[in-house]
Amino acid sequence: LLELVGLADHAEQRPDELSGGQQQRVAIARALAASPRLLIADEPTGQLDAETGLSVMALLRGVVESEGVTVLVSTHDPVMMELADRVMRIHDGQVEP
Repeated sequence: LLELVGLADHAEQRPDELSGGQQQRVAIARALAASPRLLIADEPTGQLDAETGLSVMALLRGVVESEGVTVLVSTHDPVMMELADRVMRIHDGQVEP
């Protein structure tokens, strides 16, 4: 799974030796270890710079395509929303049509 998320060369590093983006990739690999059909990611790019955020979103899209996993992402970032197959908005606790 570390190879899938592009971190095979970092397998011996401790978490505090990894960047924020690398830590997000490890979290995705850890979530995929159970072979889920659904992966829920709450603001997976929230603490990352724009370039690293796009990289994490590209990784999630790759997981959808290669592993057949459905990924549900919550985000406030309109750039990240543009990468989604489908966007649903929630306003005051209600799903907007």
